[in-house]
Amino acid sequence: MSRGGRTTKIHARVDAKGRPVQIELTPGNIHDCSHADALLQQITAKAIIADKGYDSDAVVEKIEAAGAVAVIPSKTNRKVQRPHDKQLYKERNLVERFFNRLKHWRGLATRYEKTVESYLAMVHLVCARLWLTLPSFS
Repeated sequence: MSRGGRTTKIHARVDAKGRPVQIELTPGNIHDCSHADALLQQITAKAIIADKGYDSDAVVEKIEAAGAVAVIPSKTNRKVQRPHDKQLYKERNLVERFFNRLKHWRGLATRYEKTVESYLAMVHLVCARLWLTLPSFS
């Protein structure tokens, strides 16, 4: 068993109704885009909406190669700012609401589980419950 670090990041992909589709964990000190490949496997969506943490040329190219539109605002330090659909970007609140629902579970919010495997299992259990009790967040 591996031990978790002091912090753990949960990376999530949700569907158009805000329900979890894929969950990935990384140590808290790992940058978001370094783990984007795992979340971008088998893309079937027309658009991928993500926050500035996923703004990299490699991530955008992977999304566009899959035939989807990347709706990711540019980081402020990017030399050439990329345009993005601001109206569509507002839909990112679905993933934010998903994370809010996860944090209602005290054990997840405080990282009560000691091992990464146990923590991921608890996240999956809560996600399954969300799928059963919340047909959509809309």
